[in-house]
Amino acid sequence: MAHSVCDQLACCIIVHSFYWQSLTVTKISAHPAHKRLQPGAKVILGMSGGVDSSVAAHLLIEQGYQVEGLFMKNWEEDDGTEYCTAQVDLEDAQAAADRFNIPLHQANFAAEYWDKVFAQFLEEYQRDRTPNPDILCNREIKFEQFVAYATTLGADLIATGHYVRRTGQGDSLRILKGIDDNKDQTYFLQAVPRQQLDLCLFPLGDFVKADIRRLASELELTNHRKKDSTGICFIGQRRFADFLKRYITDQPGPITDTRGIAVGEHSGLHFYTLGQRQGINIGGLAGRPEAPWYVVKKVSTSNTLIVSQDECDLMHTTLIASQPNWLQPVNLPLTCAAKIRYRQKEQACDVSIASDGLLQVEFHTAQRAITPGQYIAFYHGEEMLGGAYIEGIEGKEGKEGIEGIEGIEGIEGIVGSASSSADASDRTPSARSD
Repeated sequence: MAHSVCDQLACCIIVHSFYWQSLTVTKISAHPAHKRLQPGAKVILGMSGGVDSSVAAHLLIEQGYQVEGLFMKNWEEDDGTEYCTAQVDLEDAQAAADRFNIPLHQANFAAEYWDKVFAQFLEEYQRDRTPNPDILCNREIKFEQFVAYATTLGADLIATGHYVRRTGQGDSLRILKGIDDNKDQTYFLQAVPRQQLDLCLFPLGDFVKADIRRLASELELTNHRKKDSTGICFIGQRRFADFLKRYITDQPGPITDTRGIAVGEHSGLHFYTLGQRQGINIGGLAGRPEAPWYVVKKVSTSNTLIVSQDECDLMHTTLIASQPNWLQPVNLPLTCAAKIRYRQKEQACDVSIASDGLLQVEFHTAQRAITPGQYIAFYHGEEMLGGAYIEGIEGKEGKEGIEGIEGIEGIEGIVGSASSSADASDRTPSARSD
C-alpha cells in the first residue's frame, strides 16, 4: 500500500523513516543563533506551488537571504486520479523557482505522513472523535521532517508561507498573529515545538492576502490567480463520507434525542461531529417543531448518536485537554484567551491543572460544540502562548468524551518549559499557506 502526506506536494527523493529519525533539528546550522537570522544565511523555503510560498521566495531574496526551495510530496494514495494535483503543483513551484532563479529540491515524505499523521487521523475517527490532521501535519511533517531534510541541504533556517509573525530568537522568541485577521494561521502552529519554530522564518506575516496576490501579479507569477487550498489535503474535492468509507467500516446505530427517544438511525458515528446539523437525515417527526437537529453527543459504548433541537445543549464552559505545548514559560493557574477552532475569536478563560494532572480550561462564557480530537490555542494579546489537545468536556455529569485516556501523561513538570463544527470549512480547516 502506498503511504500518505498533507499538502498535495510532489515527488522524487524517497525519504526513509529510519534515516530521518537519526537526524536532530538542533543540527540545522553550525552558525551561532544571532547570525542565522542575518542576511546571507541559507534558507530552505517550503514551496507548494501556491501563491503564498511563491511570493515568500521573492520577499526572502529581497531581504538578502540565500534562498532554495523544497517541494514536498506527502500523499501518494491518489496518484493518477482526478483528486491528485501534485504534478500541477510541482510545475507551479518549479515555474516560481525558475522566475527567481533559485534551485528547487524535491522530497517524498509520504511514508512519514502515513505513519505519523494519517494513521492517527483514522484512529481518532475510529474513537468517534473529530481530528485535525493539519495541526499534526505541521508538527510531524512540515517542521520535523522538513527541518531534518533541510539539514542535509546545509540550511541555516527554513521558511514557510504561513501568515504568522515572529519576533526575537532563542529565549526571546515570540510567535505573533499575522496582521491579516482573516488569514492568521497561528492556530495551526500551536503544536509545533518551540525549538523548531525558532528555526523558521515567516515572511508573509506582515502582509494581507490581497497584497500578496497583487505582488504575485506584478512579479508575473503564473500562479497569481491560483485558488487557495482549502479542506483536508488528502481528501481533496471528493465527499468526506466517501473518503472515510475507504478506510473505516460503517457501523449503523440509533439516533436518539436527549431524553433517549429514538428519532432515526445513523450510518456510523465517525461520519458526524458535534454541532453538525446537515446530513443527519431526520425527517419531519409528529409532535416535533420544524427546527433543525444538532449533533450534541456521541456515545461509543452504545453506538448512539444523540441529537437535539435546542442549541443550548451544545454549550459548555469547561474542557479537559492534554499534550500541552507551551511556547513560553507559564505559571498556572493562568487567565488568558483561547480558541477551540480556527475561525473563532479568542475567548477569555482560566487555565489550571485538574486533579488528574490534565489541563482544565474554564471559559468565562459558554462555548459552542467543544469537540474532542480538536485543539485549543492560547493567546495573550497578539502572542500565541501554545496549545493543547481537547480530550472532552466537563459538566454537571462529570467528564465526557475522555474515556480511555488513563495512560496519558499529565502536565505536571511540563508547565514552565519550553469549526463552528456545523460548518464544513471548520470541520476540514486548512493549515496550508497556499
